[in-house]
Amino acid sequence: MATKIHPSATVDPGAELGTDVEIGPYAVVTKWARLGDGVVVHPGAVIGGDPQYLGFNRSLATYVDIGAGSVIRESVTINRSRHEGQSTRVGAKCYFMACSHVGHDCTLGDEVVLANNALLAGHVDMGTKTFVGGGGGAHQFCRVGEGVMMAALSPMTKDVPPFCMVAGRNELIGLNLVGLKRRNWERSVIMEIKDAYRAVLAGGQNPRPLAKSLEATVVSAPARVFLEFFAGGTRGFVRPVRVKGGSDSGHD
Repeated sequence: MATKIHPSATVDPGAELGTDVEIGPYAVVTKWARLGDGVVVHPGAVIGGDPQYLGFNRSLATYVDIGAGSVIRESVTINRSRHEGQSTRVGAKCYFMACSHVGHDCTLGDEVVLANNALLAGHVDMGTKTFVGGGGGAHQFCRVGEGVMMAALSPMTKDVPPFCMVAGRNELIGLNLVGLKRRNWERSVIMEIKDAYRAVLAGGQNPRPLAKSLEATVVSAPARVFLEFFAGGTRGFVRPVRVKGGSDSGHD
């Protein structure tokens, strides 16, 4: 389909739009926004607004990049970077529900879903296929690995390893086994991830050296992704809690 812009929407002439972009009523797309093919922006959303950063120099050329096929629902805000020439980056086929927010200089992978009122502060790094429940959020400079499931109303101030589930405040409640099964990976891959999870996180020790010591022993790429996550970041990591009736290795 051709690009469609509602008459009440505000789209800066300097904005870059793909061939199949649709902009809904009263949406605002600034000149700092670059939207891929098939992106849909619903009414009241603001894409490429100034970062919520005291002292920001509004004359800087900074951007928001939205990957192809992403959907931005009503009243979503995605702020541009605060650094000259850099971008807040959203991957392809993401889905942001009403009133969710992506702060400046965030980097989101493909197929990320933010439910209503989910909030990402500046500089959050979020992996592919991650889901943030309604009212959930992440502190500045947090990393959230791929395939993570964050429960509603869950504030994260520490890094969340890939393929995990979190709830409450920094509470790691197990592996996201449902999400892993939906990947259609071999059972051996899922078992290797489960073994790595137990070895690195279940004992309450410093996960960094434990993960490093196991990197050479794993076979599958997903298990390596899990282990290599612990080499980065500065905020520390969420830790497991026992769930009544369950275990600390994931839930079916």
